[in-house]
Order: sequence, then structure tokens, then C-alpha cells
Amino acid sequence: MKILIVGSGGREHALAWKLAQSPKVDDIFVAPGNGGTAGIAENVPIPDSHVPALARFAKERGVDLCVVGPEVPLVLGLANAMAKQDIPCFGPDAYAAQLEGSKSFAKLVMEHTGVPTARSATFDDYDSAKAYLDKHPIPVVIKADGLAAGKGVTVAATREEAEKALDTCMRKQSFGMAGERVVIEEALEGEEASFLALCDGKTVVPLASSQDHKAVGEGDTGPNTGGMGAYSPAPILPESELEKVCDLVARPVVEAMAASGHPFIGMLYAGLMVKDGAYKVLEYNVRFGDPECQPLLARLDSDLAELMLACVEGRLEPSMIAWKPQTSCCVVMASQGYPGSYRTGMAIEGIDEAEELEGVTVFQAGTKIEAGRLVTSGGRVLGVTALGDDLKAAKERAYEAVDRIRFENSYVRRDIGDKGLAR
Repeated sequence: MKILIVGSGGREHALAWKLAQSPKVDDIFVAPGNGGTAGIAENVPIPDSHVPALARFAKERGVDLCVVGPEVPLVLGLANAMAKQDIPCFGPDAYAAQLEGSKSFAKLVMEHTGVPTARSATFDDYDSAKAYLDKHPIPVVIKADGLAAGKGVTVAATREEAEKALDTCMRKQSFGMAGERVVIEEALEGEEASFLALCDGKTVVPLASSQDHKAVGEGDTGPNTGGMGAYSPAPILPESELEKVCDLVARPVVEAMAASGHPFIGMLYAGLMVKDGAYKVLEYNVRFGDPECQPLLARLDSDLAELMLACVEGRLEPSMIAWKPQTSCCVVMASQGYPGSYRTGMAIEGIDEAEELEGVTVFQAGTKIEAGRLVTSGGRVLGVTALGDDLKAAKERAYEAVDRIRFENSYVRRDIGDKGLAR
């Protein structure tokens, strides 16, 4: 079969790497791809937001399955466009993708289905939002309603921070249309975990647990990023709890989408806040997390192509998923300055040396081939992923691999996995 993967990050490199291992897969295209996907697939110079062009390419090249990495093309209706071409898509339609594309939509669905989440209110005008905020206790969370490239959420520890975040969204319109509506919600206490589940429209099967590290600095300090590293499994969300959490935060939502006439097909991701054994949903994503995808696929002991086909064909079963017993740890090597401004075009060396270590795979994110050299092209550059017999071994091996890789102005957090080790 021929597969089109849409996206250009480390998640998409990991998807291509895992799908290429399937005997069912003959050809893989990645649009637009990166320096890593170029080595195992055919990169296609179509931006992931160009929905008509992606659908046209898939039809012309006889693609059998479209696998969507990032959220933007799903919110823009890529699954709908593929359906018009009779091409199955691993990813929800535009209506169901609002679970990620609109914070207020997700809140309404959670309220309707009884999914536990933070108390909140939604506003379309600044004055009403400001009046509500003035009476709200601090800390408080301000969220741009729409997609803001991971930058639309502020956890405000002071009233000044909260007012600035509201002003940034609604008055300065720093996030464009995404910030025209805001959600103001209580700040939840606890520790975050990532819950991901495969969905075929009716059946929901949880994946192994994982934990991301969003803040740029060690000890979870500094601004939020797309993710500086992740590991799986996560002790905060043990295997014995996965079915309970699935019943609590995933199955009710999938049932609601089916009842609305928009069955959810693909990956449903719930960002959880965990405290004293209780779970509340911070947000939903409608695709694999990045970097959670990397350590999860490193541990997956099943045929990913078969799993995705089962989802799009409505025949998913829990028995289809198997996991390697080891722990995996992914450490993101970023460009100094990320998530703010940073330089690009730095030559990358040492990946082959890193992958000589047993159980190590280096997934490329912000890279490209330029004049025959692999160079940096983004903020998050590499996801150095290692398997180990336990979290301590996986972490040590990942950082040993990191230390074999060189590019100018590189930056890593050195504490990925420490939360799990503390447990």
C-alpha cells in the first residue's frame, strides 16, 4: 500500500520510521517532510496546510491511506477532502477536530459528557472577559480559543500576568482569529500526564502512558514549548489505571462524536492533570503528541499500518496492540533561544555515532538537507530516543546519545524522566 504522511516534525519522522517496518507498506510520501524523512520516504513539497493540493496529490499518486501528523490540516478539513476522493484518513473530520481547534467546543463536549475538567467561562468580548477576570481568584488560566501554535495558553500567577494575557489575546490580537474568543478557567494543581487512545469511530483502545515536559527549562521553568522530551510508560499513570481513565475521558467523547454524526477516527489525546489519584482534562488533541509519539512508537511491538487500517475500517480490537517491556525516553535537542527567536542553518554531526548505541533512534524534526549537508531548520531539531530496561537505563542511554551529537547553539533539558524516577 501507499501511505501519505502529512507534516514535517519529529512525530512525522517517527511515523514514517514505524510504518516503513510494515510488510503491508510499499511506498511512503511525506508532505512536506524533513531531513530525516528524506532517508526513508519521498518528501513532497506541499505545505501541510494546503488541503486541496494534498488531496489532489493523494488521488494522483494512488495513495491508499493518509496519516495526518499535526492538528492544523485536520481542523482545516483534510479528512473531509480525502473522503471526497475515497481515500481513508487516519484523523478526524473537521467537526470532530474542533476538540483541539476550539477550546470552547471542547469544554462544551466535556460538560455534555461529564468529563472532569477545570471550571471555566468563555467570552467573545474584552469587557465581559475583563469583568469576569477581575473577580476570579489567582492563579488563573487564559486560553485563546483557537489554534495558536502552542502559544495561546497562559497560566497566570499574578493578576498583572492575567490582564496582560487577556490584552494580548483580545486587544492586541497577537494570535489573530484564534484569540477573538477566550476561555478563562481555574488553574488546576497536580502533575501532568499524556493519555492517548486509538479510535475507529466506536471502539477506543488506550495506548501506553507517557509524560511530556512542556517548559523550556529544567525543573519545569520558563515558557512553554511544543515539548522538550517525553518518556513511556509514566509511573503517574500506571497500566492498571488506563481502562478507568479511558472510560472517564475518552469513550464518552467518542460516543458523543458518533451521536453527532461525526465518528472520531484516529488518535484522541487527553492532556491530564493528576492529583491524589484523580484525573481532570486540561485539553484534547486530535493526533499523536510530539514528542510523545517518538517514545511510544519506539515501544510499540505491533504493525502500525495494520492498527491504522483497523481504525479507518472500523475493526479495531484491544488484542491488536502489543508493547515492548522496556521503557523509552526521548530527549529533544533544540536550538538555543527556542521557543523565542533562534538561528538556523547549523550543520548537524554525530547522528550515526549516536545510533550505534543499542536501542537508540534519532528522530529528526527541525532539519533539512542543504548543499548535501544536514542542517538545522527549526526550534526543536532532534528527538533522541532510547530504549532501556527501566527508566533510569533509558534516560542514561538517551543522554549518552545526545552527547555524541553536535550542532552549534544546541540546547537540551537534562532532567527528562526525573519525575518518573522520583516515583
